Amino acid sequence: MITSVLPTYNRAPMTFVKGEGSWLIEADGRRYLDLAAGIAVNSLGHANPELVEVLTQQANALWHTSNLYQIPAQQALADKLVEATFADTCFFTNSGTEACELAVKMARRYWYDKGQTERVKIIAFEGAFHGRSSAAIAAAGSEKMTKGFGPLLPGFIHLKWGDHEALDAAIKGADVAAVIVEPVQGEGGIRPLPEPCLKGLRDLCDQTGVLMILDEVQCGVGRTGRLFAHEWSGITPDIMMVAKGIGGGFPLGAVLATEAAASCMVAGTHGSTYGGNPLGCAIGGKVMDIVSDPAFLAEVNRKAALLRQRLEGLVGSYPDIFEEVRGVGLMLGLKCRVPNTDVVKAGYDQHVLTVPAADNAVRLLPALNIPDEDIQQAVARLDRAAASLSKT
Repeated sequence: MITSVLPTYNRAPMTFVKGEGSWLIEADGRRYLDLAAGIAVNSLGHANPELVEVLTQQANALWHTSNLYQIPAQQALADKLVEATFADTCFFTNSGTEACELAVKMARRYWYDKGQTERVKIIAFEGAFHGRSSAAIAAAGSEKMTKGFGPLLPGFIHLKWGDHEALDAAIKGADVAAVIVEPVQGEGGIRPLPEPCLKGLRDLCDQTGVLMILDEVQCGVGRTGRLFAHEWSGITPDIMMVAKGIGGGFPLGAVLATEAAASCMVAGTHGSTYGGNPLGCAIGGKVMDIVSDPAFLAEVNRKAALLRQRLEGLVGSYPDIFEEVRGVGLMLGLKCRVPNTDVVKAGYDQHVLTVPAADNAVRLLPALNIPDEDIQQAVARLDRAAASLSKT
């Protein structure tokens, strides 16, 4: 029986009515330590007072005008993103999925405008997740996301994760426009692309002219301890997708690009009714002010080291439950020996929230400003969850 809400989610049996920092609270007062952060969205925790203040001020002034007019908050956020990154320009969206759509369009239009209309194919990788739109599921290519939704948008080449020979052969094809990759796969099981691989991919793109699209929707905005994950490798993309953490809980995304890659996107080639609205951009501006601060990022790395150390101890204590800790910064995963959904559900019983992922992993994506005492509490609760499974 269908409900008034389309039943496309397997929802957990909790209903939260309030959030405070790293905690979510049910109507009866039960508190859950949130290591999911809305799937890496609530980058500065729930009801962050600085974000609430900015939102309130902007809401009292102006909500929406559309992109028919100049939007000061949008220009201010664009300036901050350009100043802090490789990019020369950006376009604002409401989500990572929308960012993927534009990234694909931009890459294909780039070659069209150069008169190389045959260059339309985009290389993507097994285990990827780029959103739920037609272009995004076609890019990922997995049966789980594409079954029953054909005909799919054509023009994607799917390669196995880590198959360097196949990548080298494919990227040299005369019809390849771009390659799209996550520096750290999130849905794919918290799998970081090794630094030499990302550097090698950049070199291949430079040799062939193929555009590099980085999907930093989940791993960006301080999540890995750098403002953007690709900075660890010392490379820059041509196009980058951003969302989730940039809005601190408010729907906001963006596509960042070099002047060359974006030169094809002239007036009328793309648009969005809500993208770059005053509310979202005001919040995004405050998030950038906070997260781009080197002192803040240093704290992210310190907290990440503390959490990882405690998780390594957890793996050592329960080798029948966990196989390894993986990830970068505060984008961590526990590879499980038991079904990962069992670990997530056992966590619910201990009032700690985690997120399942592919490769039988459990994701830990806490707020970037999670207090040390909450990290300790989180691991203690995960320990009790593991203990309950170890006894069964």
